[in-house]
Amino acid sequence: MSPPARGPEESSSAALDSLAEATRRPEFFIDRSLGRKHLAHALGSLGFTIHTMASVYGERVAQELEDERWLADAGSHGWVVLMKDDAIRRRPAERDALAAANVRAFCLTNAQLRAEAQSARFVGNIKRILRQAEKPGPYIYGVYDGYIKRLWP
Repeated sequence: MSPPARGPEESSSAALDSLAEATRRPEFFIDRSLGRKHLAHALGSLGFTIHTMASVYGERVAQELEDERWLADAGSHGWVVLMKDDAIRRRPAERDALAAANVRAFCLTNAQLRAEAQSARFVGNIKRILRQAEKPGPYIYGVYDGYIKRLWP
């Protein structure tokens, strides 16, 4: 049995709902500590807009760019930051830049994970990340196997 046909109003409403959902989806900024390929591909294949350090600044500049600069830029664009350097919350200049730009950040706390496991942590928590990312920053959440946890403030 085939599904019931939609009338023009129903189709239009569904399209608007889909468009509204797409416009609410955050764009992600991936810090150089997570690389520029594996996680970007994993999230891009889910339909998210991804910015990497290299795509925004160029490879050479990205390698030398101070954290304060890219945190300020990511915040000014409203991008959700994904990173692996949870020590940012302990370094005053970087923490101040994160706070001033109202950055919403999600961070792996295990620096030893391979690229596939890193991507799996973010993808496995994507619904939790999206729910939290609807709330204004600044904050840093740790991304763990099956949950996220507020790390700062």
